[in-house]
Amino acid sequence: MSESKESGLLSPEEAEEGRRIAEGILGGLDRAILGQEDLTRLLLTAFMARGHVLLEGLPGLGKTELVKALSKLLGLEFKRLQFTPDLLPGDVTGGHIFEEKSGGRELVFHPGPIFTNLLLADEINRASPKTQSALLEAMQERHVTVLGETRALDTPFTVLATQNPIELEGTYPLPEAQLDRFLFKLEVGRLGRSTLETIITERRAGAPPELEVVTDDKGLQELFALVDRVFLPKAVATYIARLVDSTHPSSDLAPDCVKEYVRFGASPRAAIAIAESVRAHALLSGKPGAGFDDVYAVAVSAVAHRLVLDYRAKLDGYDGSRIVREVLESVGELDESLPKEVDDVA
Repeated sequence: MSESKESGLLSPEEAEEGRRIAEGILGGLDRAILGQEDLTRLLLTAFMARGHVLLEGLPGLGKTELVKALSKLLGLEFKRLQFTPDLLPGDVTGGHIFEEKSGGRELVFHPGPIFTNLLLADEINRASPKTQSALLEAMQERHVTVLGETRALDTPFTVLATQNPIELEGTYPLPEAQLDRFLFKLEVGRLGRSTLETIITERRAGAPPELEVVTDDKGLQELFALVDRVFLPKAVATYIARLVDSTHPSSDLAPDCVKEYVRFGASPRAAIAIAESVRAHALLSGKPGAGFDDVYAVAVSAVAHRLVLDYRAKLDGYDGSRIVREVLESVGELDESLPKEVDDVA
């Protein structure tokens, strides 16, 4: 056993090995989905941090293909569930069905599509709140309870949900408790002209390329273990705590935009989400320790969707992303406030 493993710290060599595995996955994603390099990097960061992702974008931008590509590259089981207004909770979790047995009829549990590694919850906001809530327990505790019996989900288990931002008729906006379960909310933007030309000339009917499995289950578990051992310095952890605290209007660190437009700031899950994702982002860059640059890279995706804004925010051109960016600009990396003991003496 190496000295770094004994101490729990990640050696530069191990960090480089983790980066190599992650870059192999990322390269496959970039081949499958052209012109979305920032999106694929953040998606892989969230997966390495074992978090769930909400993808928001117009139809036809490759959200489904992105999830399918991730499952192929990792050799994981993938299931797609189309959320519709008539979908029931049992259609997600599964349920009991009477079956004929030798001793008579017996209730037998039939697992639903949620029993998989990667669950694509397509157009999640088209299902009723009752059906949406069927995912709450699974996304947080990694198990489901049906008729009082709890069943563990497969490992790894990740929900990748999509929603269309413009078709609001016949939809049910995700409640704050549901949004808070997603590690990241990622915007899927439109493609540029050069990318469109490449798709037209090199991919007949938009067919994606064939992808090979990059790593097996053992390699994936080793990658997760490397993420867990990435060092999070106290200064970076303190900065994360101060950032999340500054999203609350009552905080003395809150900038003017927060005091004016935010009704409720980010939950403790936001701080946990940043802390876990900066470790994954650092490893993706081949670093044994997380830094402030990793916080800048993930903060908007991890926090913006967790803010509850005042109605005036939209009127004045503010959304969660803009507010988080202004928070990042206003909150310094180092805590320059006096220690409490010194402040009391003064």
